[in-house]
Formats: sequence, C-alpha cells, structure tokens
Amino acid sequence: MRKHLAWILPLLALPVLWLLLWGMGTDKYTLPSPLEGAEAPTFHLETMDGDSVDLADLRGKAVLLNFWASWCIPCRQEHDVLKLTEATYDREDAVVLGVVYQDTEENARRFLAQLGGDWTQLLDPTQRTAIDFGVYGVPETFFIAPDGQIARKKVGPVTWDLVKPTLDSLIAAAPSRTAGGAP
Repeated sequence: MRKHLAWILPLLALPVLWLLLWGMGTDKYTLPSPLEGAEAPTFHLETMDGDSVDLADLRGKAVLLNFWASWCIPCRQEHDVLKLTEATYDREDAVVLGVVYQDTEENARRFLAQLGGDWTQLLDPTQRTAIDFGVYGVPETFFIAPDGQIARKKVGPVTWDLVKPTLDSLIAAAPSRTAGGAP
C-alpha cells in the first residue's frame, strides 16, 4: 500500500497545483461581460451641468463610458488617464463620459474640483443605467464602438496603454465621415 501512496499522492496534487498557478496568472480585473459585442443599453441622463445626454445621439463616435465615485481609490488612480484621453481626442471622433455611481453630486463636484477634468459627468440617481450595464463596482469602463456595440469592458482603473489602442481601433473602424458615414 505504501508503494502506491508514494506515486498516487503526487498525482493527486497536480490538479491542485495547476489550479493555483492558473489563478495566480489570471488578471483579476478581466471579467467576461455578456454585453461585449452586444448593443449598448440606451440611456438618457442629466449632466452635472444641467444638460442631458442621450447615448443614441453619439452614434458615429467612439464612447468611453466610465462609472466612478469620489470615494473610490482606484478612480483616483485612473483620473489622469481620463484627463489625458479627453485632451487627446477630438470630440467628433471620441467622447468621454463619466457616470457618478452610488455617490452624491456634491461629493462628485468636490472630487472634480480637486483633481480637475473637463469631460461630461452624468448623474444616474436611480442607478438604472448602472444596472443595465451590469455594473457592480467602480471603476468600470465600457468602450462603445461608433455603431453602438460594446467593444470592451474594463473592471478596475484604466491605463493609457489600454485606452489609446482601444479608442484608436474604434475610431479607425468607424465609417468615414467624408464617405457618407455617420456625421
């Protein structure tokens, strides 16, 4: 019996070791989203400036939709990337939208006054839009293609190395404005 245990125990340990190694190599911020490749949920939300934004009006443009909150530490980490994104892209090609998630407008204003940023901030007081997008924490960012499909979802803070190539590819794939594409 001892002879058999000498080689059976290491064999039994192999699946456990494989599972541990696989788990350590997996990006904890990469979660599959059933929305990727699907039409983005529609929304019509009020901005912090008193205007409103309807996602349907942004057809023909790439959209970076970022759910954030003032109490969120990773949101602070990604904030400079979002500022750079807003400064880099022409609003005719790409639009950055922030959605205040489970936070007050007052706290969001204080956060933005402290850290800066000039992109459109949306209020989702009932959290209906967050629910429709399947948001369960912040930050979560959705890259919406000019045709209205969700191209990518990122859980956790975005980096420039993610944002730039993703938006560049979405813009490049957009129908040409001069060739009769979307305005």
